[in-house]
Amino acid sequence: MDIHIVSDAGLVEGVLNYLAPSAEKPILYNDAYELPEGAARWTGQTDPHTVPIRNARPLARSLSLDRQGFALRQHRSKVKNFYDPDEVKRVYWPEIEALVKETTGAAAALVFDTTVRVAEPGERNLRGPARRVHNDYTEKSGPQRVRDLLGEAAPALLRHRVAEINVWRPIKGPLLDAPLALCDAQTVAPEDFVATDLKYPDRTGETYSVRFSPRHRWYYFPRLASDEAVLIKCYDSDRDGRARFTAHTAFDDPTTPVNAPPRESIEARALVFFASASRAA
Repeated sequence: MDIHIVSDAGLVEGVLNYLAPSAEKPILYNDAYELPEGAARWTGQTDPHTVPIRNARPLARSLSLDRQGFALRQHRSKVKNFYDPDEVKRVYWPEIEALVKETTGAAAALVFDTTVRVAEPGERNLRGPARRVHNDYTEKSGPQRVRDLLGEAAPALLRHRVAEINVWRPIKGPLLDAPLALCDAQTVAPEDFVATDLKYPDRTGETYSVRFSPRHRWYYFPRLASDEAVLIKCYDSDRDGRARFTAHTAFDDPTTPVNAPPRESIEARALVFFASASRAA
């Protein structure tokens, strides 16, 4: 039975940047892609909507990656410096693989990428918060990422259930600036997702942009601490009714104090492999 989140405690309103309808397939150029002067990094037209965004904390225990598409976990990391890529890969990647396996009951998990985001990216050559409603992978690019990373082993792995899960957390908390809004996957129809080319200097991937629908129900976790992690399902190969993609975006919380420290966050992306059908996560 579908379980939809219903709670108005701590509700705020935020402007979310959807994709406006268009006949052209949108293109998003990765930050590493050098563009001609004045060229847009995203070719889609923004369609902003002010929507209610509800506090998901009262329902944290009932959230499921397989129903709503996201979940909150307590998770204390041993990483001392999230701005040190070597330490993150050595310490954080195994931590996240263990967390994802424990949460999903998967046979294996493989972290393959991390992204640090800060509200003032220019100062440290980092990326800023993503303020466009999106999902990181598509029906096409989810399995393609497995092939890209695992080569000859991919065909055997893709015969079983495969998922991609992002693990998102503040580097410093409580996070007040540019929090993450998450859409209950049960309220998003397949036609709301629009395949979007993601251009890198050496390859072209694909993500989903999202068209607005009044059905969408949005949630967030206020004041996330550095020992809390949000798991977001961005792809699932199973088509048995469970959540497969989860729309999300940064937004400006109108209750954020004017002197709030700028957002600092890190997201890890993990491929998740199931030997057979798994329990609901």
